[in-house]
Amino acid sequence: MSTDFFFRLFGMVIFAILGAYAGNWLGRLNPDLQLMYTVSISLVGALFGLILTPYFTTRPIRSLSALLGRLSAETLFSGLIGLVIGLLTAALLSFPLSMLPPPFGKILPFIGVLLFGYFGVAIFVMRQTDIANILGGLGSHREESGGNSWTQTNRTILLDTSVIIDGRVADIAKTGFLPGTLLIPRFVLNELQYIADSPDGLRRARGRRGMEVLAELQKATSVVVRISDIDVDGVREVDDKLVILARQLKCPILTNDYNLNRIAELQGVLILNINELANSVKSVVLPGELMEVNVLQEGKEVNQGVGYMEDGTMVVVENGNKHLGKVIPVTVTKVLQTAAGRMIFAKPEIKE
Repeated sequence: MSTDFFFRLFGMVIFAILGAYAGNWLGRLNPDLQLMYTVSISLVGALFGLILTPYFTTRPIRSLSALLGRLSAETLFSGLIGLVIGLLTAALLSFPLSMLPPPFGKILPFIGVLLFGYFGVAIFVMRQTDIANILGGLGSHREESGGNSWTQTNRTILLDTSVIIDGRVADIAKTGFLPGTLLIPRFVLNELQYIADSPDGLRRARGRRGMEVLAELQKATSVVVRISDIDVDGVREVDDKLVILARQLKCPILTNDYNLNRIAELQGVLILNINELANSVKSVVLPGELMEVNVLQEGKEVNQGVGYMEDGTMVVVENGNKHLGKVIPVTVTKVLQTAAGRMIFAKPEIKE
């Protein structure tokens, strides 16, 4: 039985009883129609309770819950502290205000509670970042010679489905470059399970690869992996849930999904993109630098050859089609950064 249905029945009974009392009272004006008044108004009350009870019981509670769910824990904590301080200030001022002549002595203490409560919440929420920094600074005072700061060792990182399927996150985590806790919400795990059970062979293989990566992450001693049942009510898309959850927890999202990357950045959520990390750690070469390349295949243009560096960077060699299958010294002529990555153009340094 749903909560709405229960409250509808409860409201129907309550308003039917109230309607019966009201009909009985009106029926006293005309005793011949008292029974008709009682029954008819009772039925109207039952209908009123059946239809409208959720609109002033469960619906406002759900709206308030959704509103609070969109607020971060930092905002809620700051608002609570501001409310307590505002009420304490109003309580201290209520006694001298109550000594004023009527009607001020009765009205001003109540107005003071409302005003100081409101201003306390507003001011503390407005300065919530400063308050969090102060508390974070107090929490990070440790031994001068001891390890990492509080913000580093206790940072939470949300994992997206795409980055789990990608698999590189396990290798990165083993190196220790991901301090903190890797948080995997249950809805991400459900999406991964759905992919692993897909009738499409390729999607099924990707999903199972993701399951293997999760098992590998949980066995790793250099990283903490936590699977949580935390969810976002009223939202169906996994990407939207991740963004809202990241805003609530004030934590980054680890992903390699371009669309999620753009949506999160527009909403002020920090993104850790593995593709950007991979591009940033590739070897840096400059025009005029000498290196050796194994020419593996012909290029798109005439007389071009294509090779690859150890990190996977493509090297296009002019007149390289004459040296297919050979490792030759080349000189870098140009470095081109594209959306797909870095491309290097070079020319052979051996005599034709």
